[in-house]
Amino acid sequence: MTETLPKEQPAIAGLKPLVTTVFVPAAIFGIGQGAAAPIMAVTARALGASVAVAGLIVALGGLGAVLGDLPAGRIVSRFGERRSIIGGSSLGATGVVICLLAQTPWMLGIGALLTGLANAVWGLARQSYLAETVPLGLRARAMASFAAMWRLGFFLGPLIGAGVILLVGARGGFLVQLVGVVLAGALMARVPDPPRKVQAGNSDHGHVTLPEILRRHRAALSTLGTGSLLMGAARASREAVLPLWALHLGLDAAQVSVIFGIGAAVDLLCSYPAGHIMDRYGRRLVAVPSLTVIGVSYLLLPFSTGAVGLTVVAVVMGIGNGLGNGVIMTLGADIAPPEERAEFLAAWRLTHDTGMFGGPLAIGLLAAVLPLGWAFAALGATSFAGAAMMFRFIPVYSPRVSPRSRVGKL
Repeated sequence: MTETLPKEQPAIAGLKPLVTTVFVPAAIFGIGQGAAAPIMAVTARALGASVAVAGLIVALGGLGAVLGDLPAGRIVSRFGERRSIIGGSSLGATGVVICLLAQTPWMLGIGALLTGLANAVWGLARQSYLAETVPLGLRARAMASFAAMWRLGFFLGPLIGAGVILLVGARGGFLVQLVGVVLAGALMARVPDPPRKVQAGNSDHGHVTLPEILRRHRAALSTLGTGSLLMGAARASREAVLPLWALHLGLDAAQVSVIFGIGAAVDLLCSYPAGHIMDRYGRRLVAVPSLTVIGVSYLLLPFSTGAVGLTVVAVVMGIGNGLGNGVIMTLGADIAPPEERAEFLAAWRLTHDTGMFGGPLAIGLLAAVLPLGWAFAALGATSFAGAAMMFRFIPVYSPRVSPRSRVGKL
């Protein structure tokens, strides 16, 4: 029986081979996500949903990601990254079509749920591929570059979406998302699966379950994973609070898209430098400031009284979010056991995606009983708590390498 290269041996020598196979498709996918993000809550309101229900519908995308994380590790481990991406893209396209044609809030929610499920499989497949193939010394830059290209798309998406919205109506953003999902899936499906240290005919690895992974690694997942969860909540909630506050201020869908785009531009500019800092000086120096700045932006949000003030807050949020781009993926790759990488990364992503679901959900629930300002204060406190957890539990060394192979001062 033949054996492939060891998991820890990189399949590529640098980042250039990833440009057309990973980074460009990520940008296209991000364009679709960026075009749809600012109009989900707006569309829900147009279909008759209350502010609270609109927040819940946005949260369903996060719920889909959480539910998708449960089988994603097994799917990627069993079928490989390429086939997982094809299946995830097909499911995502179906969800977007439902959003595009929805006539009731609950139909819109189903579409959001399906796109979240697809995003979980898509995201895990890409993270697993990068963790398998990129050298350790370039890991953070690869993850941050991947996030930066997605952010480039997320920056262009609202601007493109705003133009399409003016031509065909508010749901034009979903039309852009549909094209992005299909095209990105087609491009990424060209990538071969990375080599794995698994002997042919040996199926024991396939029996590792998510509950078993959670039990084996409960210490890391309950400490550093809590910081990941809080970061997910802080980052995802901005997609709900910005449109809802914009509606409260009387802004329209096109204006919201432009403001999103400006914030995404700042986000993008911070992404690659963050990866360089992580590779050179460690993950903590990026994770803690990221959450601190996001927390400040939530506290500033109630003081914005028009488009200019909201844009300023979006810029501050963009700085905080951009600093954190790639840090969760990098930390997951650092602590993942090579022999069960995909399954562990599924559990790791579950912590972050649970926060991404819980943040917008909390906004919806709080908005039903309290003024939005109180919800923003709660999100600020959540962000600061996440910063404290990251500062306390990010390890100094990766537990999977020797001290001589130091991954910066983690």
